[in-house]
This record gives sequence, C-alpha cells and structure tokens, in this order.
Amino acid sequence: MIQPFELSSLPITRWKNGGGETREIINVASPDTPFLWRASIATLQTDGPFSRFDGVDRVITLLEGSPLWLRGGEVNHRLMRWQPWAFAGEWPLATEGIVGLGRDFNIMTQRSRATAQVKVLGTTHSPGSSGVAWVLQGRWEMAGKRYEAESGMCWQDGEPGLLIPQSEDATLLLAEIRLL
Repeated sequence: MIQPFELSSLPITRWKNGGGETREIINVASPDTPFLWRASIATLQTDGPFSRFDGVDRVITLLEGSPLWLRGGEVNHRLMRWQPWAFAGEWPLATEGIVGLGRDFNIMTQRSRATAQVKVLGTTHSPGSSGVAWVLQGRWEMAGKRYEAESGMCWQDGEPGLLIPQSEDATLLLAEIRLL
C-alpha cells in the first residue's frame, strides 16, 4: 500500500516528553508494543532531552535549521543537515545549540523486529518493500506520481517501483525498512 503525504496535511502531536511537537507520517502497529516502526517529522524550537524509547533503534536527519549537538553519556555528536545519524532509543541524549526554528526526520524501529537504513539520494533507485521517501528539494517521480519538496510517500508490504529524479537539483531522503 502506497500512501502519499504532504507536510501540511500531517497531524501535529506533542512529544512524549512534552518538549516539542511532531508530525507522524506512518505508524505501523504491533500487537504488544506501540509500533513496529514509525516515521515522523519533528519541529525543533528549543534545546532539551530526547524521549526515551527502550528497545527501539532510531535514525535522525536534520532537514532544516542550523547544525546542533546531540549530547549525553559518552555521546557528543554534531548533527548536520541531510546527514542521517543512528542511535539507540535508550541513550540519554539532549539537543544543544538550537538556533531558530528547525525540523528533523525520525525513523524508529523495534530493535528485535525491524531495521532502518536511511540515505540521501540524487539518482534513480529501486527501494525495498517498506519505507518512506521524502523530497528534500527538486522534483521526483515515484509510483507514477510527481512529488516536490515537503512531500513524499510511505509504503509497506510491496515495492513502489523506481524513484526517479525529475530535476537537476532533485534530492531525496529515503528510509528503507527491513523486517527481521
């Protein structure tokens, strides 16, 4: 099933820790946990702690805004625009250095049941059977439709076909999910 979406149409909810808001793209249900995997776009406004998600692997990608620090315990990572970074949901992380409004893209997977690979593309690609594609800039053809910045599609249980750039500046954030 392929589901197109635009940022403006995604519902807004408060973060688990109350420190911000997120727009959920997809939440694939699991009978015994809140999700098998989920994707969202969060708004960054002020520094603060990440919500803890035990048994969950996360990948975060800064979409907009100034680079910032993710710190906690032994971690001291500089999050740069369009550079995905994976981490465990148990890590006690907090953001530092948020200047102005920003956004990030998040993929979360139940560690024992799924994995996510997130990358930035500028060329034609044939993705796997579950995932999310988000247009960073330019135009793309995906599953027979045209997509532009701040739009994308998610799918599960079936390959969507080729993801094809349609402009010279076409850049896509692709999260591919593999079930274990």
